[in-house]
Amino acid sequence: MRERLGLFRLATAGFLAAAALSTGTTPSLQAQDAQAIVGRSSRVYRSLASLSADFVQVIDNPMIDSAESKGTLIQAGTSKLSMRFTDPPGEAVVIDGEHVWVYTPSTVPGQVLRLAVPSGGPVYGYNLLAWLLDRPAERYTAKYLRQERVGTRAMDVVELTPSVPDLPFDRAVLWLDREDALPRRLEITEKSGALRTLALSKLRVNRKVPDSTFEFKAPSGVRVVDQ
Repeated sequence: MRERLGLFRLATAGFLAAAALSTGTTPSLQAQDAQAIVGRSSRVYRSLASLSADFVQVIDNPMIDSAESKGTLIQAGTSKLSMRFTDPPGEAVVIDGEHVWVYTPSTVPGQVLRLAVPSGGPVYGYNLLAWLLDRPAERYTAKYLRQERVGTRAMDVVELTPSVPDLPFDRAVLWLDREDALPRRLEITEKSGALRTLALSKLRVNRKVPDSTFEFKAPSGVRVVDQ
């Protein structure tokens, strides 16, 4: 149970956004075309050389305890991702291009999971943004919900419903920034019944990222478990 909670909480990562693009459309036209809003966000996301953001993730699960975590996420391209947690401290999900490393000592002490990166596509299980913004028109039906503000920034709030089988959630709600098209908040209703909320702040795009960011070295005494 503890191992499942750790994996459940950390199965996330990768990120978002980029240049300040303007569509030139009016709010009423945006409200009529949710697919176009999501498509714009997808194009920005896929164009990024790198993205980093601070995150707060909350998972409300009816079957196990709820969990909140905080940290920093950094993504470079589609194959490398680093989620380093400050709460719980020291925990990490790292994708180095060949393996996914999942280290959750607060729930699974003494070991780190190492999984092979699937070939032919993003590591969706650990990258919520790739789930939602990589070719969304092929996977989802989009519905415009409302306009809203996150802090001082104006958002379009859009619902995505899977239109293909085998996606691990029933519904996703995205808060997409109207200025730069980047997500600032995600709410995912997973098939397990859990509600995952991911809030992003201090977004930084297209900065040079050291290779060491995507390296994971198991701490002394920690066993590496291949799966």
